[in-house]
Amino acid sequence: MIVYKGGDWWQALRHFHTSAVIRQLLVRVSLVGAYGAAIAMWGINYHGAVLSISREYFSFLGILLSLLLVFRTNTAYDRYYEGRRVWGQLVSQCRGLAIELNAVLPRDAAASRRYFAALISNFPFALKGSLRNEMKFEQMEATPDILERLRTAENVAVTLLAVLQESLEQLRQVEIIRDFHLLNFKQHFLGLMSVNGVCERIKATPIPFSYTFFIKAYILTFIGVMPFVLLSTSGYSMVPITMFGAYALLGLEMIGEEIENPFGLDSNDLPLTQLSNKIRVSVHDLLQVELSDQKKALASVPYSVVH
Repeated sequence: MIVYKGGDWWQALRHFHTSAVIRQLLVRVSLVGAYGAAIAMWGINYHGAVLSISREYFSFLGILLSLLLVFRTNTAYDRYYEGRRVWGQLVSQCRGLAIELNAVLPRDAAASRRYFAALISNFPFALKGSLRNEMKFEQMEATPDILERLRTAENVAVTLLAVLQESLEQLRQVEIIRDFHLLNFKQHFLGLMSVNGVCERIKATPIPFSYTFFIKAYILTFIGVMPFVLLSTSGYSMVPITMFGAYALLGLEMIGEEIENPFGLDSNDLPLTQLSNKIRVSVHDLLQVELSDQKKALASVPYSVVH
């Protein structure tokens, strides 16, 4: 995700090229410009052979295309926003679990506090690794036996919840916590399970291929016909006009394609690593466990691209 200040236009323009989508878009717009220039040179020399298309009909096709792009963009943004909303729930559930543990753990139980702070902080990193298909165990903090169990687990995030539940049960058996405390913890475990399930659903349910292919084919056809419609009245000015139209149409489709999976590593996807580090800072602070300045700094980044 590109972290930026909304009101700083000049700074935003300076980082315009940092988005891979924009770089790909400019390449494709350049190809459209070359195509339009070829049509212009051919049409001006052989004007009689230029394809004649009614402007009214072409405008009607443009209206249909705009409706399709609006629906496409809204659908992709809904997936993006749902992903961000569910990660907001993850922040709340991890903080809530840390608050409950801070209330029941003895103040002098430093080892237990470090243990639970590490386990809770590991969950967002495990979920991030699962969503991006790149589990980074070096980012997690746990005892060797737990790490070994996580490495062999089919679902690392769910296994972490199982470990947390087992640890709480051990505290209940030695009467550090009571049965009614487990009821308070249960709602947070169910919340974390729900977050995991929603994220997996978003990732595993892409927009249907036939729908995305239809829009791509429609856009390419529309751009391909545009120079023939504009050539007779615009001449060589048709080339920049076509390029600007292609910039808008291709840009909307490419942005929608990028954000429909909000958990990836594209420039405009969610900053899951930064969010995971923020959760770690919050959890350690709530459980009154010291965290290094280096790890705290990872939760706050400057104007840049973060993952």
